[in-house]
Amino acid sequence: MRNFLVLLGPPGAGKGTQASLLCARLRVPHVSSGELFREHIRGKTDLGKHAQGYLGAGQLVPDEVTIAMIRERVSQPDCSRGALLDGFPRTPAQAEAFGKMARDLGGDVRAVVYLRVADAELIERLTGRWMCRAQGHIYHVQTHPPKKAGHCDLDGSELVQRDDDKVETVTRRLAVYHEQTAMLIDYYRNAGLLLEVDGARPEAEVAESIAAALKGRLD
Repeated sequence: MRNFLVLLGPPGAGKGTQASLLCARLRVPHVSSGELFREHIRGKTDLGKHAQGYLGAGQLVPDEVTIAMIRERVSQPDCSRGALLDGFPRTPAQAEAFGKMARDLGGDVRAVVYLRVADAELIERLTGRWMCRAQGHIYHVQTHPPKKAGHCDLDGSELVQRDDDKVETVTRRLAVYHEQTAMLIDYYRNAGLLLEVDGARPEAEVAESIAAALKGRLD
């Protein structure tokens, strides 16, 4: 039986950290749609070339291309027990297709973990990141501040903020996320699969909450 899980959450919610912990505990692979796109594009596969054509034109990759990539990945032997999906599905239509795909593979979507974090907290997390100009060493004003403000501890170079981490950009990314995923969250909630977890707490506490929420779901 293949148990598929979906991890949802806005930028900065800690999906990467929780995905690593969850996959290690459940012994299933982490399948990231973003990484899949990059792998196929780097490998110049037919799917990658198809996707790159749309991305290069600034267009959304059609569902059938994305779904084909996911199907190919979760059909591989290392997914014989299931997988944790991150970044897919993004819409109710993709969720419908993924549910059918899971059943075709002799499995099912057992749960959807939604890391809930307020926008104010996310903005604080995302905009607090700075990197050194020389070698890209990463700092955070709250969790990993430099010893000397504005300068890298390792090479002394100036710390700068990427455009992606500026307040205006982060606010826009969050607005797009909410607009795109609101219907998906409702879809999974109505299906009885959504498990909401407070993602604003420390990493270990979030991991414990996810484990508790999943009890009985993977039998």
